[in-house]
Amino acid sequence: MKPYEGLINRVYEIFSIVDSLPERISDEELEGLLHVLPADMRNTFGAFFAPHVRPISMELFGMVKKWLDGAHETKRSGGKVFLVPFNFLPEVIFCFEGAWPITSEVLSSLGVMALEGQGERYWDYAMGLGLPDFACSANMIEVGSALTESDFTPDAIISDCFGSCDINSKTHEFLARYMDIPLLFLEKTVDNGERGVKQYYKYFFKLAEEMEEFLGQELDEERMRRVIGNANKASELYWELWDLHKFKPCPVPNLFSLFTYAARFTMWGTEDAVRIMQTMVDTAKERLERGEYPADREVARSLWTYTSYYFDMGGLFNWMEDNGITHLGDGLDLYFPEVVDLTSRETMLTGLAEIARNMPMTRQMGANSMSVQWLDDVTWAAGELGADCCIYCGHHSCKQTWSSATVVRSELMKRQKIPTLILQGDSWIRRMTPMSALQESIEEFVKNVVKQR
Repeated sequence: MKPYEGLINRVYEIFSIVDSLPERISDEELEGLLHVLPADMRNTFGAFFAPHVRPISMELFGMVKKWLDGAHETKRSGGKVFLVPFNFLPEVIFCFEGAWPITSEVLSSLGVMALEGQGERYWDYAMGLGLPDFACSANMIEVGSALTESDFTPDAIISDCFGSCDINSKTHEFLARYMDIPLLFLEKTVDNGERGVKQYYKYFFKLAEEMEEFLGQELDEERMRRVIGNANKASELYWELWDLHKFKPCPVPNLFSLFTYAARFTMWGTEDAVRIMQTMVDTAKERLERGEYPADREVARSLWTYTSYYFDMGGLFNWMEDNGITHLGDGLDLYFPEVVDLTSRETMLTGLAEIARNMPMTRQMGANSMSVQWLDDVTWAAGELGADCCIYCGHHSCKQTWSSATVVRSELMKRQKIPTLILQGDSWIRRMTPMSALQESIEEFVKNVVKQR
């Protein structure tokens, strides 16, 4: 293996084994598979193939494999692949013939979950180039891989994190300038009043026109209806799954929080996203009917106010379940999807613009008052889902959320009467805070604060 063989290419090779796995893998087959895998990958597979999530994990892996296949096939057939941040809508790109989205944060996460050594070699490479260590690992791991110039290269980059995450915006801009890749912008006004919303719609329509010019085609209304129709179905299923979280004990497995936005950030607008959302809803309903919960009882219902941790799936999501701690979702699940009017090109683009304006971080950190909007959304979600505590991950590079974390914690206690645990650790890099230390903090918080109330 070359020292800096690309992340996307390595992940793509690993996911090529998905087609070789049996549809219903047995415990014996799983044990044999885990035995030959590298330790880092074995840890993730072990978490995803726990018996109560195994069927949906197989479906998720199939969707991710198809997403990666689509990027490579688009390249081979002369189409255009767009690198986008997580808060840009993939269905916008699927509306164009011969265009495909790849999402930097999802790619970084796949590297952390599936690769031996996780994504550390690419982070270290970027740091070696002189990039600042307060850059966000969520996108810098993938960008670091791209900067080695030994990885899959996108044809264009869309940047839409202005005002909500300057680190994200500058990282993608740097990659575009460094590798001479076309860069398209979607700006967001901090004004959420009528004037600001209208201006954002103008920016969104302008981006659509720039994409048409770049791709040499006009948006086809029938194709848009088909793609956005799929997105509408997935959005309706999102709200069904949301309502299922309200039952006590929660019938929705903790990992479904991750699976939900994995679908949202990759294949939303396709039948694959609809299918996996439907499977999650059906699975949760079946578990509700059977009264299934992993632990003897549900001792805490936690809502994570920002991101979760992704370098140890079993150590977070499954460990919490085993200890009766429900993960009701995190900030990346708070994208509040809406059904789009399919009447015309204009109504569809307007609907997409409104959804884009309310994507995670764009909505909260890009508001005219970050602490107010973030607090309002978390407070509403905590009340709706019956959370009895919140957890803030304290992600390394999110200085903007750190500036408001204590304000949000204090106001959450006043409004919902629920405590918030503030952790410190990088969501994608294990070297900062080991999972054992995070588990200890969560365990002590639940035991000494949540259960004592």
